[in-house]
Amino acid sequence: MDVELLEIRQHMGQFPPFDGLSDELLDAIAEQVEVSYFKTGSDILELNDTLDELCYIRSGAVEVYRRQGELYNRLGEGDIFGHFSLLRNHKVRFPAKAIEDTLIYFIPNEVFQRLCEEDDDFADFVELERPRLETAAEQQKKSNDMMVTRIRKLVTRYPVMVESTTSVQQAAKQISDAQASAVLVINEGSDNPRYSFQDSEGKTWQMCGILTDSDFRTRVVAEGLSSSTPIGEVVSERLITVQSDASIYEAMLTMLRNNVHHLPVLYRQRPVGVVHLSDIIRYETQSGLYLVSNIFNQSSAQGLAKLAPDVRAAFVRMVQEGANSQMVGSALSTIGRSFTRRLLELAEDTLGPPPVPYCYMVNGSMARNEQSIVTDQDNALILSDDFVPEEHDEYFHALAAFVSDGLAACGYTYCKGDVMATNRQWRQPLRVWKRYFQDWMANPTPEKLLHSSIFFDLDSIYGEDLFVETLQDLIAQTAPKSPLFLAAMARNALNRTPPLGFFRTFVMEKDGKHNNSI
Repeated sequence: MDVELLEIRQHMGQFPPFDGLSDELLDAIAEQVEVSYFKTGSDILELNDTLDELCYIRSGAVEVYRRQGELYNRLGEGDIFGHFSLLRNHKVRFPAKAIEDTLIYFIPNEVFQRLCEEDDDFADFVELERPRLETAAEQQKKSNDMMVTRIRKLVTRYPVMVESTTSVQQAAKQISDAQASAVLVINEGSDNPRYSFQDSEGKTWQMCGILTDSDFRTRVVAEGLSSSTPIGEVVSERLITVQSDASIYEAMLTMLRNNVHHLPVLYRQRPVGVVHLSDIIRYETQSGLYLVSNIFNQSSAQGLAKLAPDVRAAFVRMVQEGANSQMVGSALSTIGRSFTRRLLELAEDTLGPPPVPYCYMVNGSMARNEQSIVTDQDNALILSDDFVPEEHDEYFHALAAFVSDGLAACGYTYCKGDVMATNRQWRQPLRVWKRYFQDWMANPTPEKLLHSSIFFDLDSIYGEDLFVETLQDLIAQTAPKSPLFLAAMARNALNRTPPLGFFRTFVMEKDGKHNNSI
Protein backbone atom coordinates (compact mmCIF):
# COMPACT_ATOMS: atom_id res chain seq x y z
CA MET A 1 0.00 0.00 0.00
CA ASP A 2 1.47 3.35 -1.02
CA VAL A 3 1.85 6.34 1.26
CA GLU A 4 -1.34 8.09 0.06
CA LEU A 5 -3.56 5.08 0.76
CA LEU A 6 -1.84 4.53 4.09
CA GLU A 7 -2.55 8.15 5.04
CA ILE A 8 -6.24 7.75 4.07
CA ARG A 9 -6.78 4.66 6.22
CA GLN A 10 -4.77 6.08 9.11
CA HIS A 11 -6.84 9.29 9.14
CA MET A 12 -10.19 7.52 8.88
CA GLY A 13 -9.17 5.02 11.54
CA GLN A 14 -9.15 7.80 14.14
CA PHE A 15 -12.84 8.72 13.81
CA PRO A 16 -16.09 6.85 14.50
CA PRO A 17 -17.51 4.68 13.10
CA PHE A 18 -14.27 3.77 11.31
CA ASP A 19 -12.12 3.60 14.46
CA GLY A 20 -13.62 0.23 15.35
CA LEU A 21 -13.08 -1.39 11.95
CA SER A 22 -10.51 -4.08 11.27
CA ASP A 23 -7.45 -3.31 9.17
CA GLU A 24 -8.93 -5.43 6.37
CA LEU A 25 -12.07 -3.28 6.13
CA LEU A 26 -10.07 -0.05 6.34
CA ASP A 27 -7.94 -1.31 3.45
CA ALA A 28 -11.08 -1.93 1.39
CA ILE A 29 -12.15 1.68 1.96
CA ALA A 30 -8.77 3.26 1.24
CA GLU A 31 -8.34 1.34 -2.00
CA GLN A 32 -11.65 2.58 -3.47
CA VAL A 33 -12.00 6.08 -2.07
CA GLU A 34 -12.36 8.97 -4.50
CA VAL A 35 -11.17 12.39 -3.35
CA SER A 36 -12.84 15.68 -4.32
CA TYR A 37 -12.18 19.29 -3.38
CA PHE A 38 -14.97 21.85 -2.81
CA LYS A 39 -14.45 25.60 -2.49
CA THR A 40 -16.21 27.62 0.18
CA GLY A 41 -19.89 28.07 -0.71
CA SER A 42 -20.06 25.30 -3.31
CA ASP A 43 -22.75 22.60 -3.23
CA ILE A 44 -21.63 19.07 -2.37
CA LEU A 45 -25.05 17.37 -2.46
CA GLU A 46 -28.23 18.83 -3.95
CA LEU A 47 -31.78 17.81 -3.05
CA ASN A 48 -33.08 14.70 -4.87
CA ASP A 49 -29.81 14.07 -6.70
CA THR A 50 -28.84 10.41 -7.03
CA LEU A 51 -26.23 9.44 -4.46
CA ASP A 52 -24.11 6.28 -4.59
CA GLU A 53 -21.32 7.21 -2.19
CA LEU A 54 -20.87 7.81 1.50
CA CYS A 55 -19.28 11.21 2.16
CA TYR A 56 -16.41 11.57 4.66
CA ILE A 57 -14.96 14.97 5.56
CA ARG A 58 -11.17 14.84 5.40
CA SER A 59 -10.78 18.54 6.13
CA GLY A 60 -12.94 21.65 6.15
CA ALA A 61 -16.54 22.16 7.29
CA VAL A 62 -19.96 21.31 5.85
CA GLU A 63 -23.51 22.45 6.58
CA VAL A 64 -26.39 20.02 6.01
CA TYR A 65 -29.92 21.38 5.41
CA ARG A 66 -33.46 20.09 5.63
CA ARG A 67 -35.72 19.98 2.57
CA GLN A 68 -37.22 23.37 3.44
CA GLY A 69 -33.77 24.95 3.63
CA GLU A 70 -33.29 25.33 7.39
CA LEU A 71 -29.98 24.26 8.90
CA TYR A 72 -30.00 20.64 10.11
CA ASN A 73 -26.38 20.11 11.17
CA ARG A 74 -22.85 21.48 10.92
CA LEU A 75 -20.12 18.89 10.38
CA GLY A 76 -16.32 18.92 10.50
CA GLU A 77 -13.25 16.74 10.07
CA GLY A 78 -13.97 13.03 10.48
CA ASP A 79 -17.76 13.35 10.15
CA ILE A 80 -19.87 11.49 7.57
CA PHE A 81 -23.03 12.38 5.71
CA GLY A 82 -25.16 10.88 2.95
CA HIS A 83 -25.63 7.57 4.76
CA PHE A 84 -29.39 8.00 5.19
CA SER A 85 -29.76 8.31 1.42
CA LEU A 86 -27.77 5.12 0.85
CA LEU A 87 -29.97 3.26 3.33
CA ARG A 88 -33.17 4.36 1.59
CA ASN A 89 -33.64 5.17 -2.10
CA HIS A 90 -30.26 6.68 -3.02
CA LYS A 91 -31.86 10.14 -3.34
CA VAL A 92 -30.38 13.09 -1.46
CA ARG A 93 -32.67 13.98 1.45
CA PHE A 94 -30.35 16.47 3.14
CA PRO A 95 -28.50 18.87 0.80
CA ALA A 96 -24.95 19.74 1.84
CA LYS A 97 -22.75 22.79 1.21
CA ALA A 98 -19.09 23.54 1.97
CA ILE A 99 -18.74 26.48 4.39
CA GLU A 100 -14.93 26.26 4.20
CA ASP A 101 -12.58 24.90 1.58
CA THR A 102 -13.31 21.21 2.04
CA LEU A 103 -11.81 17.87 1.04
CA ILE A 104 -14.26 14.95 0.78
CA TYR A 105 -13.58 11.23 0.56
CA PHE A 106 -16.35 9.50 -1.42
CA ILE A 107 -16.78 5.84 -0.40
CA PRO A 108 -18.61 3.69 -3.01
CA ASN A 109 -21.96 2.18 -2.05
CA GLU A 110 -20.61 -1.36 -2.53
CA VAL A 111 -18.00 -0.75 0.14
CA PHE A 112 -20.56 0.96 2.40
CA GLN A 113 -22.89 -2.05 2.18
CA ARG A 114 -20.01 -4.40 2.96
CA LEU A 115 -19.16 -2.38 6.07
CA CYS A 116 -22.78 -2.58 7.24
CA GLU A 117 -22.89 -6.34 6.65
CA GLU A 118 -19.54 -7.23 8.25
CA ASP A 119 -19.40 -4.82 11.20
CA ASP A 120 -22.42 -4.55 13.48
CA ASP A 121 -21.11 -1.47 15.29
CA PHE A 122 -20.68 0.37 11.99
CA ALA A 123 -24.22 -0.62 10.94
CA ASP A 124 -25.66 0.55 14.26
CA PHE A 125 -23.86 3.87 13.93
CA VAL A 126 -25.22 4.69 10.48
CA GLU A 127 -28.69 3.17 10.86
CA LEU A 128 -29.70 4.81 14.14
CA GLU A 129 -30.35 8.52 13.75
CA ARG A 130 -29.28 10.05 17.04
CA PRO A 131 -28.83 13.66 18.07
CA ARG A 132 -25.31 14.76 17.21
CA LEU A 133 -24.85 16.44 20.58
CA GLU A 134 -24.97 13.72 23.23
CA THR A 135 -24.55 14.27 26.93
CA ALA A 136 -20.99 14.81 28.06
CA ALA A 137 -21.08 11.62 30.10
CA GLU A 138 -22.21 9.48 27.15
CA GLN A 139 -19.62 10.98 24.85
CA GLN A 140 -16.85 10.49 27.42
CA LYS A 141 -17.84 6.89 27.97
CA LYS A 142 -17.77 6.14 24.24
CA SER A 143 -14.54 7.92 23.47
CA ASN A 144 -12.69 6.30 26.38
CA ASP A 145 -13.68 2.68 25.78
CA MET A 146 -10.20 1.16 25.77
CA MET A 147 -11.50 -2.31 25.04
CA VAL A 148 -12.93 -1.49 21.61
CA THR A 149 -10.92 1.55 20.50
CA ARG A 150 -7.98 0.64 18.26
CA ILE A 151 -4.46 1.67 19.21
CA ARG A 152 -4.06 3.37 15.82
CA LYS A 153 -6.26 6.15 17.20
CA LEU A 154 -3.34 7.23 19.40
CA VAL A 155 -0.87 7.31 16.50
CA THR A 156 -0.43 10.95 15.53
CA ARG A 157 2.74 10.84 13.43
CA TYR A 158 4.94 8.51 11.46
CA PRO A 159 7.87 7.04 13.41
CA VAL A 160 11.40 8.36 13.19
CA MET A 161 13.48 5.66 11.48
CA VAL A 162 17.23 5.57 10.86
CA GLU A 163 19.67 2.97 9.56
CA SER A 164 21.93 1.23 12.05
CA THR A 165 25.01 2.95 10.59
CA THR A 166 23.63 6.39 11.53
CA SER A 167 25.63 8.09 14.28
CA VAL A 168 24.00 8.59 17.66
CA GLN A 169 24.36 12.36 17.20
CA GLN A 170 22.46 12.32 13.89
CA ALA A 171 19.79 10.06 15.37
CA ALA A 172 19.40 12.33 18.41
CA LYS A 173 19.00 15.34 16.13
CA GLN A 174 16.27 13.61 14.12
CA ILE A 175 14.42 12.72 17.33
CA SER A 176 14.74 16.30 18.55
CA ASP A 177 13.61 17.78 15.23
CA ALA A 178 10.57 15.50 15.18
CA GLN A 179 9.83 16.16 18.87
CA ALA A 180 9.68 12.40 19.34
CA SER A 181 10.86 10.22 22.22
CA ALA A 182 12.17 7.19 20.33
CA VAL A 183 13.76 6.14 17.06
CA LEU A 184 13.34 2.85 15.21
CA VAL A 185 16.56 1.40 13.84
CA ILE A 186 16.28 -0.36 10.48
CA ASN A 187 18.53 -2.15 8.01
CA GLU A 188 18.04 -2.95 4.37
CA GLY A 189 17.18 -6.62 3.84
CA SER A 190 14.99 -9.24 5.50
CA ASP A 191 16.94 -11.63 7.73
CA ASN A 192 13.97 -11.85 10.10
CA PRO A 193 10.60 -12.04 8.23
CA ARG A 194 8.75 -11.17 11.44
CA TYR A 195 10.12 -7.62 11.39
CA SER A 196 10.55 -7.10 7.63
CA PHE A 197 8.49 -4.61 5.64
CA GLN A 198 8.43 -2.80 2.32
CA ASP A 199 8.45 0.96 1.95
CA SER A 200 6.37 2.89 -0.59
CA GLU A 201 9.08 2.35 -3.22
CA GLY A 202 9.05 -1.42 -2.79
CA LYS A 203 12.39 -1.60 -0.97
CA THR A 204 12.60 -4.22 1.78
CA TRP A 205 13.71 -3.19 5.27
CA GLN A 206 13.99 -4.90 8.61
CA MET A 207 13.44 -3.39 12.04
CA CYS A 208 16.37 -4.35 14.24
CA GLY A 209 15.69 -2.33 17.38
CA ILE A 210 14.44 0.79 19.11
CA LEU A 211 16.30 3.51 21.02
CA THR A 212 14.41 5.80 23.39
CA ASP A 213 15.39 9.15 24.88
CA SER A 214 16.07 7.30 28.14
CA ASP A 215 18.41 4.93 26.30
CA PHE A 216 20.34 7.91 24.94
CA ARG A 217 20.99 9.08 28.50
CA THR A 218 21.96 5.71 29.97
CA ARG A 219 23.72 4.05 27.03
CA VAL A 220 25.35 6.97 25.26
CA VAL A 221 25.81 9.98 27.54
CA ALA A 222 26.36 8.11 30.81
CA GLU A 223 28.81 5.73 29.12
CA GLY A 224 30.74 8.61 27.57
CA LEU A 225 30.43 7.25 24.03
CA SER A 226 31.59 9.27 21.04
CA SER A 227 28.90 11.19 19.16
CA SER A 228 29.99 9.32 16.02
CA THR A 229 29.14 5.91 17.51
CA PRO A 230 26.80 4.01 15.14
CA ILE A 231 23.36 3.72 16.67
CA GLY A 232 23.33 0.01 15.85
CA GLU A 233 25.93 -0.55 18.59
CA VAL A 234 23.71 0.77 21.39
CA VAL A 235 20.23 -0.08 20.18
CA SER A 236 17.87 -2.24 22.22
CA GLU A 237 17.35 -5.37 20.15
CA ARG A 238 14.36 -6.55 22.20
CA LEU A 239 11.48 -5.53 19.97
CA ILE A 240 7.98 -5.60 21.43
CA THR A 241 5.36 -4.45 18.92
CA VAL A 242 1.59 -4.27 18.48
CA GLN A 243 -0.65 -4.41 15.41
CA SER A 244 -2.51 -1.23 14.52
CA ASP A 245 -5.95 -2.83 14.90
CA ALA A 246 -5.26 -4.08 18.43
CA SER A 247 -7.29 -2.38 21.14
CA ILE A 248 -5.74 0.26 23.39
CA TYR A 249 -6.40 -2.17 26.22
CA GLU A 250 -4.32 -4.88 24.51
CA ALA A 251 -1.51 -2.40 23.82
CA MET A 252 -1.38 -1.35 27.46
CA LEU A 253 -1.31 -5.00 28.55
CA THR A 254 1.60 -5.61 26.17
CA MET A 255 3.53 -2.67 27.64
CA LEU A 256 2.93 -3.67 31.24
CA ARG A 257 3.58 -7.36 30.61
CA ASN A 258 6.95 -6.64 29.01
CA ASN A 259 7.85 -3.65 31.18
CA VAL A 260 8.36 -1.29 28.21
CA HIS A 261 7.17 2.29 27.76
CA HIS A 262 7.44 2.59 23.97
CA LEU A 263 5.50 0.36 21.60
CA PRO A 264 6.02 0.42 17.80
CA VAL A 265 2.65 0.15 16.03
CA LEU A 266 2.68 -2.02 12.91
CA TYR A 267 0.35 -2.16 9.95
CA ARG A 268 1.05 -5.37 8.04
CA GLN A 269 4.54 -5.44 9.58
CA ARG A 270 5.21 -1.87 8.44
CA PRO A 271 5.82 0.60 11.31
CA VAL A 272 3.26 3.41 11.24
CA GLY A 273 3.95 4.98 14.62
CA VAL A 274 5.28 4.61 18.15
CA VAL A 275 2.95 4.86 21.15
CA HIS A 276 4.29 5.83 24.57
CA LEU A 277 2.70 4.73 27.84
CA SER A 278 1.95 8.38 28.58
CA ASP A 279 -0.24 8.48 25.44
CA ILE A 280 -2.42 5.78 26.95
CA ILE A 281 -2.39 7.41 30.37
CA ARG A 282 -3.65 10.65 28.85
CA TYR A 283 -6.36 8.70 27.05
CA GLU A 284 -7.55 6.77 30.07
CA THR A 285 -6.35 7.62 33.55
CA GLN A 286 -8.56 5.39 35.66
CA SER A 287 -8.00 1.86 34.37
CA GLY A 288 -7.74 -0.91 36.96
CA LEU A 289 -4.55 -2.04 35.26
CA TYR A 290 -2.64 0.81 36.86
CA LEU A 291 -2.46 -1.60 39.77
CA VAL A 292 0.64 -2.84 37.92
CA SER A 293 2.36 0.50 38.50
CA ASN A 294 1.67 0.19 42.22
CA ILE A 295 3.11 -3.31 42.23
CA PHE A 296 6.46 -2.17 40.86
CA ASN A 297 6.54 0.72 43.34
CA GLN A 298 6.47 -1.61 46.37
CA SER A 299 9.72 -2.12 48.26
CA SER A 300 8.80 -5.25 50.24
CA ALA A 301 6.81 -8.47 50.02
CA GLN A 302 4.57 -7.11 52.79
CA GLY A 303 3.75 -4.08 50.65
CA LEU A 304 2.82 -6.33 47.75
CA ALA A 305 0.53 -8.41 49.97
CA LYS A 306 -1.45 -5.27 50.85
CA LEU A 307 -2.36 -4.91 47.16
CA ALA A 308 -4.15 -8.28 47.05
CA PRO A 309 -7.64 -6.74 47.54
CA ASP A 310 -6.97 -4.44 44.58
CA VAL A 311 -6.76 -7.45 42.26
CA ARG A 312 -10.35 -8.42 43.02
CA ALA A 313 -11.43 -4.79 42.68
CA ALA A 314 -9.77 -4.60 39.25
CA PHE A 315 -11.54 -7.81 38.25
CA VAL A 316 -14.94 -6.50 39.33
CA ARG A 317 -14.44 -3.25 37.45
CA MET A 318 -13.44 -5.04 34.23
CA VAL A 319 -16.55 -7.22 34.38
CA GLN A 320 -18.77 -4.22 35.08
CA GLU A 321 -17.25 -2.40 32.09
CA GLY A 322 -18.09 -5.29 29.77
CA ALA A 323 -14.66 -6.88 29.31
CA ASN A 324 -14.85 -10.32 27.73
CA SER A 325 -13.20 -13.41 29.17
CA GLN A 326 -10.09 -13.06 27.00
CA MET A 327 -9.51 -9.50 28.16
CA VAL A 328 -10.05 -10.39 31.81
CA GLY A 329 -7.77 -13.42 31.60
CA SER A 330 -5.04 -11.42 29.91
CA ALA A 331 -5.30 -8.57 32.43
CA LEU A 332 -5.22 -10.86 35.47
CA SER A 333 -2.25 -12.72 33.98
CA THR A 334 -0.41 -9.44 33.54
CA ILE A 335 -1.10 -8.54 37.17
CA GLY A 336 0.09 -11.98 38.30
CA ARG A 337 3.25 -11.70 36.21
CA SER A 338 3.92 -8.28 37.73
CA PHE A 339 3.65 -9.62 41.28
CA THR A 340 6.04 -12.45 40.37
CA ARG A 341 8.56 -10.23 38.61
CA ARG A 342 8.63 -7.75 41.49
CA LEU A 343 9.10 -10.55 44.03
CA LEU A 344 12.04 -11.87 42.01
CA GLU A 345 13.61 -8.40 41.98
CA LEU A 346 13.15 -8.14 45.75
CA ALA A 347 14.56 -11.65 46.21
CA GLU A 348 17.72 -10.71 44.33
CA ASP A 349 17.99 -7.52 46.40
CA THR A 350 17.87 -9.67 49.54
CA LEU A 351 19.97 -12.65 48.45
CA GLY A 352 22.39 -10.90 46.13
CA PRO A 353 23.02 -11.56 42.43
CA PRO A 354 22.44 -15.13 41.21
CA PRO A 355 25.54 -17.35 41.03
CA VAL A 356 24.60 -18.57 37.52
CA PRO A 357 22.04 -17.34 34.96
CA TYR A 358 18.49 -18.61 35.34
CA CYS A 359 14.99 -18.26 33.96
CA TYR A 360 11.86 -18.15 36.09
CA MET A 361 9.23 -20.05 34.10
CA VAL A 362 5.47 -19.92 34.57
CA ASN A 363 3.11 -22.62 33.34
CA GLY A 364 -0.57 -23.29 32.89
CA SER A 365 -3.09 -20.47 32.87
CA MET A 366 -0.58 -17.66 33.46
CA ALA A 367 1.55 -18.82 30.53
CA ARG A 368 -1.59 -18.90 28.35
CA ASN A 369 -2.70 -15.47 29.64
CA GLU A 370 -5.92 -17.06 30.88
CA GLN A 371 -5.74 -16.54 34.65
CA SER A 372 -8.91 -16.29 36.69
CA ILE A 373 -9.55 -14.45 39.94
CA VAL A 374 -9.03 -17.70 41.92
CA THR A 375 -5.79 -19.40 40.91
CA ASP A 376 -2.81 -21.28 42.28
CA GLN A 377 0.89 -21.25 41.45
CA ASP A 378 2.50 -23.20 38.60
CA ASN A 379 6.14 -22.23 38.21
CA ALA A 380 9.64 -23.62 37.82
CA LEU A 381 13.29 -22.60 37.49
CA ILE A 382 15.45 -23.33 34.46
CA LEU A 383 19.07 -22.96 35.49
CA SER A 384 22.20 -22.54 33.42
CA ASP A 385 24.06 -25.72 32.57
CA ASP A 386 26.89 -24.26 34.67
CA PHE A 387 24.73 -24.98 37.74
CA VAL A 388 26.49 -27.04 40.44
CA PRO A 389 23.97 -28.25 43.07
CA GLU A 390 26.42 -28.31 45.98
CA GLU A 391 27.49 -24.71 45.31
CA HIS A 392 24.38 -23.04 43.91
CA ASP A 393 21.19 -24.80 44.95
CA GLU A 394 20.94 -23.16 48.36
CA TYR A 395 20.62 -19.76 46.66
CA PHE A 396 17.95 -20.86 44.19
CA HIS A 397 15.93 -22.74 46.80
CA ALA A 398 15.88 -19.58 48.93
CA LEU A 399 14.88 -17.50 45.91
CA ALA A 400 12.08 -19.91 44.99
CA ALA A 401 10.78 -19.95 48.58
CA PHE A 402 10.86 -16.14 48.80
CA VAL A 403 8.79 -15.82 45.63
CA SER A 404 6.38 -18.64 46.40
CA ASP A 405 5.67 -17.38 49.93
CA GLY A 406 5.24 -13.85 48.58
CA LEU A 407 2.77 -15.01 45.94
CA ALA A 408 0.79 -16.92 48.56
CA ALA A 409 0.55 -13.74 50.65
CA CYS A 410 -0.74 -11.92 47.55
CA GLY A 411 -3.55 -14.44 47.04
CA TYR A 412 -1.90 -16.96 44.70
CA THR A 413 -2.23 -20.20 46.66
CA TYR A 414 0.43 -22.90 46.79
CA CYS A 415 0.03 -25.62 44.16
CA LYS A 416 -1.49 -28.75 45.73
CA GLY A 417 0.49 -30.85 43.25
CA ASP A 418 3.71 -29.09 44.29
CA VAL A 419 4.37 -27.82 40.75
CA MET A 420 6.54 -24.98 42.03
CA ALA A 421 10.18 -24.00 41.88
CA THR A 422 10.50 -24.85 45.60
CA ASN A 423 10.29 -28.51 44.53
CA ARG A 424 13.80 -29.69 43.61
CA GLN A 425 12.34 -31.69 40.69
CA TRP A 426 11.24 -28.44 39.03
CA ARG A 427 14.46 -26.53 39.74
CA GLN A 428 16.92 -27.97 37.25
CA PRO A 429 19.53 -27.03 34.61
CA LEU A 430 18.42 -26.61 31.01
CA ARG A 431 19.95 -29.96 29.97
CA VAL A 432 17.76 -31.77 32.52
CA TRP A 433 14.64 -29.95 31.34
CA LYS A 434 15.42 -31.08 27.79
CA ARG A 435 15.60 -34.68 29.01
CA TYR A 436 12.29 -34.24 30.85
CA PHE A 437 10.51 -32.97 27.75
CA GLN A 438 12.00 -35.60 25.43
CA ASP A 439 11.07 -38.40 27.84
CA TRP A 440 7.49 -37.15 28.26
CA MET A 441 6.95 -37.17 24.50
CA ALA A 442 8.71 -40.49 23.91
CA ASN A 443 6.98 -42.36 26.76
CA PRO A 444 3.48 -40.87 27.25
CA THR A 445 2.39 -42.60 30.46
CA PRO A 446 -0.52 -41.02 32.39
CA GLU A 447 1.88 -39.28 34.79
CA LYS A 448 4.05 -37.95 31.98
CA LEU A 449 1.00 -36.78 30.03
CA LEU A 450 -0.04 -34.87 33.14
CA HIS A 451 3.38 -33.21 33.25
CA SER A 452 3.14 -32.38 29.55
CA SER A 453 -0.29 -30.81 29.95
CA ILE A 454 1.12 -28.54 32.67
CA PHE A 455 4.60 -27.68 31.43
CA PHE A 456 3.98 -27.44 27.68
CA ASP A 457 2.11 -24.19 28.38
CA LEU A 458 5.24 -22.27 29.32
CA ASP A 459 6.52 -18.73 29.28
CA SER A 460 9.49 -16.82 30.61
CA ILE A 461 8.71 -14.22 33.23
CA TYR A 462 12.18 -13.18 34.37
CA GLY A 463 15.79 -13.88 33.51
CA GLU A 464 17.14 -15.72 30.46
CA ASP A 465 14.24 -15.86 27.97
CA LEU A 466 16.38 -18.02 25.67
CA PHE A 467 16.05 -20.98 28.05
CA VAL A 468 12.27 -21.11 27.57
CA GLU A 469 12.58 -20.47 23.85
CA THR A 470 14.91 -23.48 23.63
CA LEU A 471 12.28 -25.71 25.23
CA GLN A 472 9.54 -24.29 23.01
CA ASP A 473 11.66 -25.08 19.95
CA LEU A 474 12.22 -28.59 21.27
CA ILE A 475 8.46 -29.16 21.57
CA ALA A 476 7.82 -27.74 18.09
CA GLN A 477 10.46 -29.99 16.53
CA THR A 478 9.75 -33.20 18.45
CA ALA A 479 5.97 -33.35 18.99
CA PRO A 480 4.99 -33.58 15.28
CA LYS A 481 7.27 -36.64 15.00
CA SER A 482 5.68 -38.35 18.02
CA PRO A 483 2.30 -39.75 16.88
CA LEU A 484 1.87 -41.87 20.01
CA PHE A 485 2.27 -38.80 22.21
CA LEU A 486 -0.12 -36.70 20.09
CA ALA A 487 -2.75 -39.45 20.12
CA ALA A 488 -2.51 -39.77 23.90
CA MET A 489 -2.85 -36.00 24.36
CA ALA A 490 -5.86 -35.98 22.02
CA ARG A 491 -7.55 -38.74 24.06
CA ASN A 492 -6.97 -36.75 27.22
CA ALA A 493 -8.57 -33.69 25.64
CA LEU A 494 -11.60 -35.65 24.40
CA ASN A 495 -12.16 -37.13 27.85
CA ARG A 496 -12.63 -33.66 29.32
CA THR A 497 -16.11 -32.40 28.51
CA PRO A 498 -17.72 -29.14 29.69
CA PRO A 499 -20.64 -29.48 32.15
CA LEU A 500 -23.32 -28.82 29.51
CA GLY A 501 -26.65 -30.58 29.15
CA PHE A 502 -28.65 -31.48 26.04
CA PHE A 503 -29.96 -27.94 25.64
CA ARG A 504 -26.48 -26.37 26.18
CA THR A 505 -27.28 -25.35 29.75
CA PHE A 506 -25.00 -25.99 32.74
CA VAL A 507 -25.40 -29.32 34.53
CA MET A 508 -25.52 -28.70 38.29
CA GLU A 509 -24.77 -30.98 41.21
CA LYS A 510 -28.00 -32.49 42.50
CA ASP A 511 -27.09 -33.08 46.13
CA GLY A 512 -24.40 -32.72 48.75
CA LYS A 513 -22.68 -29.56 49.90
CA HIS A 514 -22.22 -28.42 46.26
CA ASN A 515 -25.93 -28.74 45.41
CA ASN A 516 -27.03 -26.41 42.58
CA SER A 517 -23.45 -25.56 41.67
CA ILE A 518 -21.06 -26.71 38.95
